[in-house]
Amino acid sequence: MPYRRELAALRRAGRLRRRRLFDPALVDFASNDYLGLAEKPKRLEKAVKLLETFPSHGPKASMLVNGYHPIHQLFETRIAELNGFEAGIVAGSGFLANLALIEALVRKKDRLFIDEEYHASGMMATGLLEDRVTLFSHNDPEELRRLLRRSDAERKIVAVEGVYSMSGERMAREIFDVVEEEGALLLVDEAHSSGVLGEHLLGIFEHYGIVPQPWHIKMGTLGKAYGSYGAYILASRHIVEYLENRGKPLIYSTAPSVIDTALALENLEYIRSYAKKLCRRLEKRRRIVQEILGIEMQSQILPLPVASDAETLRLQERLTRKGWLVGAIRRPTVERPILRIIPRLGSPTKELRRMLRFLKKEAE
Repeated sequence: MPYRRELAALRRAGRLRRRRLFDPALVDFASNDYLGLAEKPKRLEKAVKLLETFPSHGPKASMLVNGYHPIHQLFETRIAELNGFEAGIVAGSGFLANLALIEALVRKKDRLFIDEEYHASGMMATGLLEDRVTLFSHNDPEELRRLLRRSDAERKIVAVEGVYSMSGERMAREIFDVVEEEGALLLVDEAHSSGVLGEHLLGIFEHYGIVPQPWHIKMGTLGKAYGSYGAYILASRHIVEYLENRGKPLIYSTAPSVIDTALALENLEYIRSYAKKLCRRLEKRRRIVQEILGIEMQSQILPLPVASDAETLRLQERLTRKGWLVGAIRRPTVERPILRIIPRLGSPTKELRRMLRFLKKEAE
């Protein structure tokens, strides 16, 4: 038992994690399925029908051998067009997309400036860059500006999230301006903002009215608002071509799942067609949160601080017994433990109200 001591230490600290199959009858306020599209069988049926028009349904190889499927290309073209970018490339997951981007873009004479609360995938990728990384204070455009001005790097790459996955906080609008003024590249991880923000639910660029420029790179996932699995990168053709040649997780991984890409494509079109209605429904849920808890949400993520890791698990279990599933997020994922609640579409507003009132009463 070579890791017995490590597991025992995690257990004593209340940080031991296990995969768990939850009762499907629970009302889901835990998942990143913001629009409820992972529970719409008609969307899956349409994706299967699309897939059946092609001779193969699996990728079979990496994209640079012969795993690049027409459905991959259809999705890339469509999502780039809708978001106003020149080109796109699919990836197996958001984790792989961040690894590919950070490892490939930051060369020997370059420097990465990354928000200190960036996703773990990006932080892990920084370990490949040796001394070419600078962390800046969370969502602080002025500190970022000072750091960029002091740097003599050949290329400066800034990495932020459109919406931060644990706090639900939007990136500061001023970061777009700082990056442009200082001549840097900007990588925006839109995993939790695409499908949630903007008039057409295209994400933080649309929310702030930012027209994509050659120095902008957008990464997003398909396993959240798009109700599927995988990821995409949007950028200029020049950068996408470069990633095809230097992005190791894109080159040396089997191409992304074709059925998942087909499902994301169908859901992308569904969101485009019903964006106004979906926006109203998302806003209704945010208003309910403000009405009951007095919290104005910046996204579709509601973090509620809890006193300890153990208390977080106890409160999650109490909610589960009442029929509601929420996320219990503990250290080291977050600095202080939280209940992470997603007022997602697909879960009734009646149940959202009941759960929030229960939590408010518990806090009194």
